[in-house]
Amino acid sequence: MTTPQALVARMLPPFAGWLALAALALPGGSPLRGAAVCVFLAAGPGAALTGLCGPALAARPAEGPPDPDAGFARGSDRLERLVLAVLLSIAAALLAGTVLIAAGVFSGYRVLLALTLLTTVLALCPRLRAAPARRTPPTASPPTTRKGSAP
Repeated sequence: MTTPQALVARMLPPFAGWLALAALALPGGSPLRGAAVCVFLAAGPGAALTGLCGPALAARPAEGPPDPDAGFARGSDRLERLVLAVLLSIAAALLAGTVLIAAGVFSGYRVLLALTLLTTVLALCPRLRAAPARRTPPTASPPTTRKGSAP
């Protein structure tokens, strides 16, 4: 069951994309237009993707010093997700631009539209579950050698 807060958090990246598309109606040199588009392109698609993979990412928390304080893992995981979201967003923007250039239909509006649609689809997808922890086999007795072989 999704809580209202979790739903708002998941829908924030697509909302930012649609807001950036709406901001394209502003005049060309408007700082508001540039800010809306830059914020979305810098973090929107990556935030939707890391939100989709959130439980799987949380299954393996950060490992720190031998005796970390309680806030280390939480802060480290947040920083990891932030950096991952920014890098994935930049990669998605480059990939979308490259595909549109190769197709011969490149424009800034089309890149923004493609990324907004991708972000919306990612936000609406069910979240990935964490894989179950691998079980290590119990410690067995030392291996035995075959008859006639050296130990």
